[in-house]
Amino acid sequence: MAAVDATVEKLRAQCLSRGASGIQGLARFFRRLDRDGSRALDAAELQRGLAKLGLALDTAEAEGVCRRWDRDGSGTLDLEEFLRALRPPMSQAREAVIAAAFAKLDRSGDGVVTVDDLRGVYNGRAHPKVRSGEWTEEEVLRRFLDNFDASEKDGQVGARAPPPPPGRWSPLTARLPQVTLAEFQDYYSGVSASVDRDEEFVAMMTSAWRL
Repeated sequence: MAAVDATVEKLRAQCLSRGASGIQGLARFFRRLDRDGSRALDAAELQRGLAKLGLALDTAEAEGVCRRWDRDGSGTLDLEEFLRALRPPMSQAREAVIAAAFAKLDRSGDGVVTVDDLRGVYNGRAHPKVRSGEWTEEEVLRRFLDNFDASEKDGQVGARAPPPPPGRWSPLTARLPQVTLAEFQDYYSGVSASVDRDEEFVAMMTSAWRL
């Protein structure tokens, strides 16, 4: 158990060393890799995937991770459980404000928002780099959207997003990149790791999403 915890901590540190979007980038890569929608990976698939990202686990480490998140005895890990464990731990206050921000964007309640929804609400004025003068508000917005606004399979960011409810679908919205709650949480778990105080993180989120 302790060895697996150390392995996950090593992976988390490697992801965070790549910036706030490191966890999100790994999660997005593995969700794309899961082409059959099984939400499962075996040890060899996990090793190969991590190697493509420049992250190394030996065979024993990969097998230990798979055993920890093997929910059905199949020898494969539950992908979403693993990705959730990989996120840096967050307090209830941080998790709640992230959920509140997503809920504000997800007006239909279907668990998916478009990048245009993000663009229409996001306010980067309270971002540390804007406050220091290093970035403009426009630059911080563009950098934020770059984390999600990428052409993926079926024009979506994140795999297997559910179809929009009747009345919301159109050829235009079908092509818009979409963001799931899990991807939103992946991204902000990385941001959270660089913010020491809950009050500061909550204030940043409140300002950014006009909560």
